[in-house]
Amino acid sequence: MGHGGNVIAELTTDHREVDEMFAKIEIQPVGDTQRRKLVDELTIELVRHSVAEEMHLYPAVRDYVEGGDGIADKELAEHAEVEQHLKDLEGLSADDAEFDHLVAKLKLEVSAHVRDEEDRLFPLLAAACTPQALDELGDKIRTAKKTAPTRPHPSAPDTPPGNKLLGPGVGLVDRARDMLTGRGKS
Repeated sequence: MGHGGNVIAELTTDHREVDEMFAKIEIQPVGDTQRRKLVDELTIELVRHSVAEEMHLYPAVRDYVEGGDGIADKELAEHAEVEQHLKDLEGLSADDAEFDHLVAKLKLEVSAHVRDEEDRLFPLLAAACTPQALDELGDKIRTAKKTAPTRPHPSAPDTPPGNKLLGPGVGLVDRARDMLTGRGKS
């Protein structure tokens, strides 16, 4: 979280970290409690990343990229699916029969979403924005990730202004819960 650089570099680095987290989950024995802990860490990062994109990246895509409304709507729909899977995983233990199925499904959806962003959305955004605008978006993304929620909230607003108003407060509550429970600390 908070790598530096323009928005594309920032989010691409996040994508590689998520790939690494999935790899760490996959090498753990089925049913091992470490899998649960790693999925919690993955959830924290995916939620922060998604919220930051929803607050800043997709509005910029709408503003600067031709056909941006359709692209942003598609990305938001994919986020909603991923967030629902994260919510479904939230209450499961690693030895639950559904746990590994949901993790595998989550990985497929996240991987497809990442490929689409990196192969299509990022090049369109880079062509439509100045380097300065991309740097400013990177700063906004980093700032948003610091206060973003850490748990899935599928019914929360995913577009401005609702997400910008509610996100930091929900994030504060989530981080307090995480601190009390030790969630996300392996």
